[in-house]
Amino acid sequence: MIAIVAIAIAAGAASALMFASIISGALISLVLFYLAPLPLMVAAIGWGPLSAAIGGVAAASVLGLLFGLPYAIAYAVTAALPAWWLGHLAMLGRPTAPAAHAGNGATPPAPVMEWYPPGRLLLWVAGFAVLTTMAALLTLGGDAAAISATMKRGILRVLGSRGGEPSADVERAIDMFVSAVPVVAAVGAMMTLTINLWLAAKITATSGRLNRPWPDIRSTALPPMTLVALCVAAAFCFTGGMLAMLAQVTASALLMGYALTGFAVLHTLTLPLRSRAVWLGCTYAIMVVFFWPVLAMVVLGLADALFGFRERFARTRPPPLPTA
Repeated sequence: MIAIVAIAIAAGAASALMFASIISGALISLVLFYLAPLPLMVAAIGWGPLSAAIGGVAAASVLGLLFGLPYAIAYAVTAALPAWWLGHLAMLGRPTAPAAHAGNGATPPAPVMEWYPPGRLLLWVAGFAVLTTMAALLTLGGDAAAISATMKRGILRVLGSRGGEPSADVERAIDMFVSAVPVVAAVGAMMTLTINLWLAAKITATSGRLNRPWPDIRSTALPPMTLVALCVAAAFCFTGGMLAMLAQVTASALLMGYALTGFAVLHTLTLPLRSRAVWLGCTYAIMVVFFWPVLAMVVLGLADALFGFRERFARTRPPPLPTA
């Protein structure tokens, strides 16, 4: 228990420092800010969710004392809560078959474990992306008009400090940028949480603390009802007001989830290619440079959810060779 508390305090201190570094305004602090959930996720996966909970509460308390209650709440919602819950789900498993009874005093074999599906874990990531994005937007105003007006005033203030009044074209560009902020923020939150979770699992696996097999990422698939939720969110995007903003954030997070499953489909369908590494490397390089081709991954993920490309591909593959 002492070791768990020590790890929790160390993880909480590291996470709080990374989160608070954004105050410095340095460019590297932005990277540290987005990686703030990482130490707590490592603690949750490697030492259990209790360790992450203790570290998160301690970090939020210290940040609250130093910077005030709003800062502590922001840390708890955007870093501590996702790190604790996602780390807990990543290690959640149940036995699917009872262990066989071993006679003659032999050690009974370990039961076969069923681990929490990566697709459902990805859906939780999308949920936290929506939560953190909406929480950040609500700090700017109580309704959609107030949020947009606050963002527009901030941009105009920055442009005004550089001299000159913005033209009509500039104001139209600002309006387009403001309307895109919720979507971009949701996609960014989705990506950062996913990267944090993947890095935390890699770190614990490298250190030998990952007490479960590495999941088959290529089989990641969102639950079937996710497509229904996406259609409902897309329909509400055309309503207006706060409901439309929430729908846009939700639809953006879910579409990014399908983009990630699209990458899983790509990794599966390219298995027979001899130059697979080259094709995948070029694809990721294009995505990093231009980003808009991610839309192709969204389409691929949605098409797989509708038509089951990976299931059809698996049926065409030869069965594995028997092992001795």
